[in-house]
Amino acid sequence: MIKMQSINWGIIGCGAIAHLFAQAIKKLDNCTILAGASLTAGRAEHFTKTHQIPRSYSDYQSLANDPDIDAIYIATTHNFHFENIKLCLENGKHVLCEKPFTVNAQQTNTLFTLAKNSNCFMMECLWTRFLPAIKHLSHLLAQDILGDIHTVKANFSICGDFPPEHRLRNKSLAGGALLDLGIYPLTLADIVFGETPTHIQSSAVIGEDGVDESSYYLLEYGQGQRAMLSASFMEHAPTEGVISGSRGYIRIPDFIGAQELHLHLNNQPSKVLTFPFDKDESFTFEISHAMECMRQNKNQSDILPMTKTIAMMTLMDTIRNQWGLKYPGE
Repeated sequence: MIKMQSINWGIIGCGAIAHLFAQAIKKLDNCTILAGASLTAGRAEHFTKTHQIPRSYSDYQSLANDPDIDAIYIATTHNFHFENIKLCLENGKHVLCEKPFTVNAQQTNTLFTLAKNSNCFMMECLWTRFLPAIKHLSHLLAQDILGDIHTVKANFSICGDFPPEHRLRNKSLAGGALLDLGIYPLTLADIVFGETPTHIQSSAVIGEDGVDESSYYLLEYGQGQRAMLSASFMEHAPTEGVISGSRGYIRIPDFIGAQELHLHLNNQPSKVLTFPFDKDESFTFEISHAMECMRQNKNQSDILPMTKTIAMMTLMDTIRNQWGLKYPGE
């Protein structure tokens, strides 16, 4: 239980995304990062020195045992999420964990039960859901601005010369486009339709490393509604989402970090709605929401409850099963 308004954070894993979290915390009031931990020699020391964080640990147990830490942000690779979250919950710490929450739905279900028994708050970090533009999108859709929604099209692709050990390519790290990138277009479809698809059809290009380099997902819902989604770390393609309805469409450039909504409504001039924020503020919206939940003694978010996370993990399990892709230990 958070007894005071100020919340002390610890960070497990001190890689690139942890630096984004640390920058975001500096933009918020009544919170501080008290400690960072990494198993890589020297990384925690460098990280904590860079961000003026007072405590540094070379193991995760010591951080989890720190009595002054209220909540822990987990920024390790996918394959370690389950054991890292479990350690935090067993030590009575609230948890924010980077997406995907775990490798599969079974792991997420186990942690959900543990969190309830531990009376700890737990939430997946999927920043897109908490952005002002996306919250306004949900408001517009609730107003029926597009009429009958027919399709969602979304793609998230990056293209780079990633070495075999990189998390995207490394099967032992639960790599591949789906879990790392595809979760974003799948999330946009869930934001729009808000229900479990009735039919799932997918395909993937499985590379030499044994993971999906590119993958494609066709989700069908009731009343002929469809989501046509894709993700890749081998293709150059625009990252955008388009929601089409009977009264027009909304295009969302760079939807994973959306700052604009482009409205194209029938018989009306096109309109661009802007919701700007600085790069250092990218994670502030989800962190602020999580801390408010903690202060209200909630054990999960009402924007991204664990039922949503479990449903997403189950959907991605189904998609991977269609390809026969399993990770070590499954």
